[in-house]
Amino acid sequence: AEICEVVDTWKTQFVELAEHYSCIHVFENKGEIMGCSQPHPHGQIWAHNHRSTEIDLEDKRQREYYQTHHRPLLADYIDRELSEKQRIIVDNEHWLAVVPYWAKWPFETLLVCKDDVQTFAQLNSAQRFSLAEALQVLTVKYDNVFNTSFPYSMGWHNAPLDLENNEHWRLHAHFYPPLLRS
Repeated sequence: AEICEVVDTWKTQFVELAEHYSCIHVFENKGEIMGCSQPHPHGQIWAHNHRSTEIDLEDKRQREYYQTHHRPLLADYIDRELSEKQRIIVDNEHWLAVVPYWAKWPFETLLVCKDDVQTFAQLNSAQRFSLAEALQVLTVKYDNVFNTSFPYSMGWHNAPLDLENNEHWRLHAHFYPPLLRS
């Protein structure tokens, strides 16, 4: 229930900020090693009218893939991971968490919506509840890896709101543990 409240807050804040900004970053940090003064996960939201480099690059790659294959890149990636069943960490009705084959960091994960959802604004109650479940399972698994309250940085990637058409996008989050941080 507490995680559902956080997800609902993300959605509410996203919808409010979307009235004024085209690029909205929802992120969360956990652990002193990640620069947090509080032991519990806590988040921030940044909103601006320019695209961050990472969002701009993801938009370009997803758009190129969609123009070639007429399907969202992350939708096809979900299908691939579900068929291979090698890197899945969490799989529920609406969300899939995997260790992506392109991961640069140990224990890096990708949490992606299985449904055709581009931003938090589109999430219905079932998807929000399912997301809360996926977040709980994923973060408990992180804690269990080293039998400790595992630190991480997590960032949500919504489709940029300055797009006329964003059907090539899929709402997703990246989880980065602190290992290999400079």
